[in-house]
Amino acid sequence: MFDDIRRKFETDGFAVIERFFSEAEVEEMKNECRNLIKSMPGESKRTVFSTTDPQSQQNKDEYFLESGDKISYFFEAGAIGPNEELLVEPELSLNKIGHALHELNPVFRKYTFCEKVKEAAFQLGFEEPVIPQSMYIFKNPGTGSEVTAHQDASYLHTDPLHLAGFWIALDDATVENGCLWFARGSHKSGVHRRYIRNPDKSSEDLLIYTSPPTYYQTSSFSACPVPKGSCVLIHGQVVHFSESNKSKKPRHAYTFHVVEQKNTTYSNDNWLQPKERPFVNLYRN
Repeated sequence: MFDDIRRKFETDGFAVIERFFSEAEVEEMKNECRNLIKSMPGESKRTVFSTTDPQSQQNKDEYFLESGDKISYFFEAGAIGPNEELLVEPELSLNKIGHALHELNPVFRKYTFCEKVKEAAFQLGFEEPVIPQSMYIFKNPGTGSEVTAHQDASYLHTDPLHLAGFWIALDDATVENGCLWFARGSHKSGVHRRYIRNPDKSSEDLLIYTSPPTYYQTSSFSACPVPKGSCVLIHGQVVHFSESNKSKKPRHAYTFHVVEQKNTTYSNDNWLQPKERPFVNLYRN
């Protein structure tokens, strides 16, 4: 099985493993997310996360910049009022929870560091993989916004590049509720732009893109609907996006990224940097 998966990953820039997690395992992750929402601090800073707004709040917000080693909450623009009040129920208001679920939450840590994840990383050629970030992504009906076309390497850059995303479908992901779309083979075209810590310390923008958005032809993309429990392996340079949720069904996902530490350099201008502790090694946990 993994020979075929690696071939598709290297040829197309992504590969799908169906039934990667069982119904019970998926439900445990979703239940744990419900617990996280219930325990969300009422005074939690309500930072909106958006990939479509060039003046996104997260670019100026230390809450986002400092979230790499914490469990932080990020909201949909349409769910927050002018005084940061919630306009919808809390479980429908969130865009994502990140970025250290894999390290700080026992349920997500268990699944992130399980043997099948380690085996998949090994089959993709990782020798000393570490996990810099993880996210629970909501894309709820009515509020779930689009994610514009991008490469993960823009955000988690290494030299040379050796990065893969593990995207776990916690609901059936369909065209209607916002499944992933990929430009097959686009991972062979290099890194198109970077998202970095702003070297201009006098600017209000803490984070910036190094160039304007790249234009991608819609016809280059194909939909990748997957059933609940599937794992989509995403090459760091493949261009992908997801549309807003136009259905009445949720499209939750748990995702994390793996970067190679052996013979690579993790870029020191990446938005996410290790702090008091190094990134957690996948094989040693």
